[in-house]
Amino acid sequence: MLLVADVKEDRRLPVPPAAESLWGIEKLNVPRSTVPAITHVDYSARIQTVGEGSEPRFRALLEAFDARTGCAVIVNTSLNVRGEPIAESPADAYRCFMRTEMDCLAIGDFLLEKHQQPAWNEMGDWRMELPLD
Repeated sequence: MLLVADVKEDRRLPVPPAAESLWGIEKLNVPRSTVPAITHVDYSARIQTVGEGSEPRFRALLEAFDARTGCAVIVNTSLNVRGEPIAESPADAYRCFMRTEMDCLAIGDFLLEKHQQPAWNEMGDWRMELPLD
């Protein structure tokens, strides 16, 4: 389920007084919680929950991450780089993985580690293929 909720009080960070006068991207760059990648300026977050009955492997991953870090949050984002469409196939996902600084890619039952992949060679600069939005 996707919803907007307040970030828990014990995860929030105080905003330094000097940051109150910031605007735009500078204001967005002020960490507001111990999970800054998901926390909005008003201490809310768009969240997706994973119930016990759905997606058991993903739920197990969240529980293992929580046990290791004390934070049951994993950032879920579209798989693409700026200017490219979202990956729609394993081939798209692999290409994005190899062109970027990602360390690992999980697809279904497979976990690919960058250092175990063959060299990725391309002619030209792939970043110039599509105009930036």
